[in-house]
Amino acid sequence: VNDAPAVREADIGVAMGLSGTDVTREAAAMVLADDNYATIVAAVEEGRAIYDNIRKFIRYLLGCNTGEVLTMLIAVIIGLPLPLVPIQILWMNLVTDGLPAIALGVDPLDPKAMTRKPRDPRENIFGEGLGLKIASQGIIIGICTILSFIISLALHGDIKRARTVAFTCVVMAQLIYVFHCRSEYQKLSEIDLRSNPYVIGAVIISGAMQLMAVYLPAAQGIFRTTTLDGFDWIVIFLLSGWSSIFTVIAQKIRRLILRRTSIIRV
Repeated sequence: VNDAPAVREADIGVAMGLSGTDVTREAAAMVLADDNYATIVAAVEEGRAIYDNIRKFIRYLLGCNTGEVLTMLIAVIIGLPLPLVPIQILWMNLVTDGLPAIALGVDPLDPKAMTRKPRDPRENIFGEGLGLKIASQGIIIGICTILSFIISLALHGDIKRARTVAFTCVVMAQLIYVFHCRSEYQKLSEIDLRSNPYVIGAVIISGAMQLMAVYLPAAQGIFRTTTLDGFDWIVIFLLSGWSSIFTVIAQKIRRLILRRTSIIRV
């Protein structure tokens, strides 16, 4: 409580705000204003919730943006017309990506967060495989979007319609992906969707705005879209749904590798 040299040497020196000396409070990294050790537990809970939500936010936005970049890159490499126009990319970044990402920022604390071991303070924000998750999801979204564009272009020969299909496919894949980003430690089936109604609301609003961009005549002129029929939606839902299935498969493979690695280490 009053040992300033020990507090300074500790990884996180804690001093009492009421009963501690001025010297100890100056040396400490943390000062308990109420002299209650339970406050440390509450602070750790809040810190872990904030850190987890930052990782969710980064995972979702960078995964979606990687998918958009790879969509354009793959199209250029294989000699296809551009599947997305600039106004469509801007729309995704401002609306269909932004709202779900903000909703992830207010996700409640993982029920098992306080049972996890402390993370390495030297670990960067992309630690524990986050960079690999972002890259793999971006590849999945990019491939599914390109496939939807190629299928529509091959069947109808209409570049505007094919771009609308690709545009809507990438948006739907992103809106599905947001549910996978809600937890790095739980399966999708284990997550209580009702625990964060803001995510559901954001997905509904973003989906409705995407429909407006596709079907409203005034919006069609702005976003270079055209009306889609039932077959187009079958292609969109199949490919955007497959992106979710691939994500689940990738998560299972990763857990299996981690489990085998831990066994070998033991």
